[in-house]
Amino acid sequence: MSFFNYQGKQLYYDIIGEGEPLFFLHGNTSSSKLFTPMLPLYADFQVILLDFLGYGQSDRLDTFPTELWKAEVLQVIALLEHLQLGKVHLIGTSGGAWVALNAALLRPDLFATVTADSFDGRTLHEGFAEELTAERSAAAADPEASQFYHWCIGDDWSDVVKKDTDSMLRLITSEKSLFVDSLESLCCPLLLTGSKNDSALRSNLEEEYQAIIQEVPRAQFKLFETPGHPAIGTSAEKVAETIKQFIAENH
Repeated sequence: MSFFNYQGKQLYYDIIGEGEPLFFLHGNTSSSKLFTPMLPLYADFQVILLDFLGYGQSDRLDTFPTELWKAEVLQVIALLEHLQLGKVHLIGTSGGAWVALNAALLRPDLFATVTADSFDGRTLHEGFAEELTAERSAAAADPEASQFYHWCIGDDWSDVVKKDTDSMLRLITSEKSLFVDSLESLCCPLLLTGSKNDSALRSNLEEEYQAIIQEVPRAQFKLFETPGHPAIGTSAEKVAETIKQFIAENH
């Protein structure tokens, strides 16, 4: 485990194993700990893990920026420029999927492939704000959810979740684009993954993924039967197999 100085704050990261570099990006109200149970499935790769600022073992923020995912893109780029690993395979799940796509749009020279797992797509679905507020409120009273937040984020999880929620609601109100550029300009091969039944996402996820692969030159998607969020965790073995096959096909 290591720390990288980013704009005066400490970013936690870890590099595990040897092989082609594979960079995992966690989503909102989470941390890189999310990926630790599934790392044996990616043992042939050199895995890079990162806690975005405000989460896990990285330094905290007084407030999260409105365009949080775009801010996190800059953290990813700064770390990769520091590590000088060459092109990496990038995997982002949930909120981290938007980070991954934006990173590849902004700096295609840094990435060999991109996998975007369990995210809403080009926009946030109608009713997302209300669902988010209700889900976060319910989680605070749910021992299992609270335990997950504590494990991923730390003792101050409740404060971090509140800041994250505030940021998301500001983003929705702002009506800002979720992407730095058109998805049509994405150069990297793209894999979309998700669960057919994921209550955190839009109900027409397959339709949305179909629309995205019509826009992106080299893109494909696969949805999995096991319900839950994110698919990279709930269908861990099948998603890993799909990702590894996708990477092998795009050397």
